[in-house]
Amino acid sequence: MKVSDERIVSLRAGQTTLEGALAVPADASGIVLFAHGSGSSRHSPRNAYVADELQAGGLGTLLLDLLTTSEEAVDLATKELRFDIGLLAERLVGTIEWLSSQAPTRDLPLGLFGASTGAAGALVAAARRPDRVAAVVSRGGRPDLAGADLPSVEAPTLLIVGGNDPIVLDLNRRAMARMTAPLQLEIVPHATHLFEEPGTLGEVARLAREWFVRHLRAR
Repeated sequence: MKVSDERIVSLRAGQTTLEGALAVPADASGIVLFAHGSGSSRHSPRNAYVADELQAGGLGTLLLDLLTTSEEAVDLATKELRFDIGLLAERLVGTIEWLSSQAPTRDLPLGLFGASTGAAGALVAAARRPDRVAAVVSRGGRPDLAGADLPSVEAPTLLIVGGNDPIVLDLNRRAMARMTAPLQLEIVPHATHLFEEPGTLGEVARLAREWFVRHLRAR
């Protein structure tokens, strides 16, 4: 159940206009920007569920479409844009600038929540804006795709992987070996890549909420 009003926003990120759903509870202690991946959008039921739990913890959320409608149509056919990490990161950085200019969010500590390839975009954005990004959470993410930017990430980073997602788990461990930021790996037992098993997405939401509450309040 939502605890704050949500409004649809349009914002400029570079030369592109993006749409998102922004919710900021009264007396919010931080704002979390969601970076969807693998053809997902702000309508992802999994990320919407996590966003509701974060709002219940006193955090604002921005669920964002990183691709335009026409780009989503191209990506649905080719699956290429979801792997364009540079493009995703550029748009996340532009959105961070927008959040920093808006009265309800400009003074709030900022976290990034990335799923699948969106997690790589989130980490690159964190590396480029270490002054602004206070924490990162990855759900079933591909942090390895952040490549050369991994050692530059300073924000405390939580990597959440399903216990029955061995390939992604291995890729997360390889990425961790290249990072110097404060790190934590949480393996959710019995969960596969999309955390569709009963109770597993609830565990993701709990872990993410605790991580963001701790690190955003500290900032």
